[in-house]
Amino acid sequence: MIRLGDTMARGIMKLGPGILPFADAATVELPMGRLLRLSLFQVTVGMAAVLLIGTLNRVMIVELEVPAWIVAVMLSLPLVFAPFRAIVGFRSDTHRSVLGWRRVPYIWFGTMLQFGGLAIMPFALLILSGDTTGPTWPGHVAAALAFVLVGAGLHTTQTVGLALATDLAPAHVRPKVVALLCVMLLVGMTVSAVVFGLLLADFSALRLIKVIQGAAVITIVLNGIALWKQEARDPGRTDKSAPRPAFSESWAQYTASGRARRRLVATGLGTAAFSMQDILLEPYGGQILRLPVAATTALTAMLAAGGGIGLLCAARWLNRGGDPFRVAAAGAGVGILAFSAVIFAAPLDSARLFTVGVTLIGLGGGLFAHGTLTASMSKAGPEDTGLALGAWGAVQASAAGLAIAASGILRDVGSYLATSGALGEGMNVPSTGYLIVYHLEIALLFATLIAIGPLVRDTAMRRTDGSAGRHVLANPSA
Repeated sequence: MIRLGDTMARGIMKLGPGILPFADAATVELPMGRLLRLSLFQVTVGMAAVLLIGTLNRVMIVELEVPAWIVAVMLSLPLVFAPFRAIVGFRSDTHRSVLGWRRVPYIWFGTMLQFGGLAIMPFALLILSGDTTGPTWPGHVAAALAFVLVGAGLHTTQTVGLALATDLAPAHVRPKVVALLCVMLLVGMTVSAVVFGLLLADFSALRLIKVIQGAAVITIVLNGIALWKQEARDPGRTDKSAPRPAFSESWAQYTASGRARRRLVATGLGTAAFSMQDILLEPYGGQILRLPVAATTALTAMLAAGGGIGLLCAARWLNRGGDPFRVAAAGAGVGILAFSAVIFAAPLDSARLFTVGVTLIGLGGGLFAHGTLTASMSKAGPEDTGLALGAWGAVQASAAGLAIAASGILRDVGSYLATSGALGEGMNVPSTGYLIVYHLEIALLFATLIAIGPLVRDTAMRRTDGSAGRHVLANPSA
């Protein structure tokens, strides 16, 4: 298994630093081969996300003819587990085991949850679609269970995987490690979307079963490679007789230091702002700007490309000593420009301006995500890494899910009010519902900047005080 991982790493390294700007993330403690192997857990998380939100969303509604409201409920079920990411991360910090592992058991347990959910999902969906001689309610129950298992698994795997990466990476390369992990998530999503689309182009129930269960097997294999010999066994650290603090005590201590609450509020506001457009960009391009299907489909690639550029820019900025809160604030600023471009694309009837706006949304989102994640990693102590990253993940996932759901409702309500004349004759245009959402996203980004401001000032003051202290030590006579 480790040979396979090393072979993959050597193959990727042959691309060179020009194509892999994070190639210098490797250190003596965490060589590139080991780092790339570890990052494979992000590939499986991206694959599961694409399968749930993209592929199955379309298959259930179009091919299986499942009612749209049932699909919406099923897709929202993984969000139920998102708030528990902080508890999962905390448990991985304080896990007591005779095997001497803290992170590995939780990542493997998350992997098994993903596998179990994907294993039963295709059969549940077939029953849910009515392809049965018996009642359909077992299909509803089994499908709900499958979506909950996959959601719980990917949230557990990602939370504890990020914590393990933080444990292994020295502090000075963590921004680059974050960039690599985020890029691997994008790679997993992009490759999975293409592969799933090709495999299900000639749809049949048997092929759906093969594709989903193939994804389950790939999840087991890749996560097994990712975990192989990553965490050193330390029975003394995980001794069952060692004290184990309560979650409430650790959470109170975490939120009482370093403006953690403000940091989480800023993360939630910014994530919601960048997520509300997720299900609206393609309909907006097709309905308002009259773009063909091929052009609107390409928007996903533009968004991903912008996100990748944002991640790499953030990594370089932070590597030169930049403040992660400033990086996040820059991302919010770029987002304001991006949504302004998307808004003005409608009255100007400019597909080019819309394309630029979509790319900038990805760029701003990449900067913001990298900045907030790096800040959470840097503020975490060696004994509460899982808790800190779990809190970040819980806020981010919950905010994104709620924002996506709210955006659809706001768009429909806004369009209804506009067409009914309740907003006046000037607002009775097809784009009104979309523009309400985009303006709200700009407002949320301004609120994000307000929340981040004191955090940036605190960091600047600490650096100034540190510099002054070093100056006094260097010049005792001053």
